[in-house]
Amino acid sequence: MKKYNHSTYAILGILTTNCRSGYAIKQLIDQSLNHFWKISYGQIYPALKLIVEDGLATVRTSSHESKPDRNEYFLTSKGKETLRNWLEAPIEQIPVERNEILLKLFFGRYQTQETTLLQLEDYKQKLEARYQSYLNIEHAISTGKNSEEDARYWLFTLDYGKRVTMAAIEWCQATLKQF
Repeated sequence: MKKYNHSTYAILGILTTNCRSGYAIKQLIDQSLNHFWKISYGQIYPALKLIVEDGLATVRTSSHESKPDRNEYFLTSKGKETLRNWLEAPIEQIPVERNEILLKLFFGRYQTQETTLLQLEDYKQKLEARYQSYLNIEHAISTGKNSEEDARYWLFTLDYGKRVTMAAIEWCQATLKQF
């Protein structure tokens, strides 16, 4: 069985929702997956082309009044099976975080303490803003017209993001107290 990259599997998963066009896929990514999985427009269209070429999805052109034609993608049974096989496979590795503040702090003795403190405070504020956006997303999912089955899993991933963000805020607070 052919193996795809994780972003291609993410797009297969997105096609299980009502997102059918490249634009709609990008919108969903920006509103949800982007918090834990980055996919650019430059990745979406080549992945969609590959998905169609490999028989994992079909594409239909739809016409709407006063709007340009757009391609809409629909998973095939082979596409659903490919997604299911990937979902059921063991996780390959624990993700490695790339974190600029940790990198700078690691070499912190080569900058002023004032700069370090400012960077930590700025990072903490950005984390607090992210946490607030997670609360807003949680409210939208909980009160929205989403499929209950999907919403349940979306809230699981959101809970992870909230917990990781809160832990990072607490780390900032503890680190700042040491200066």
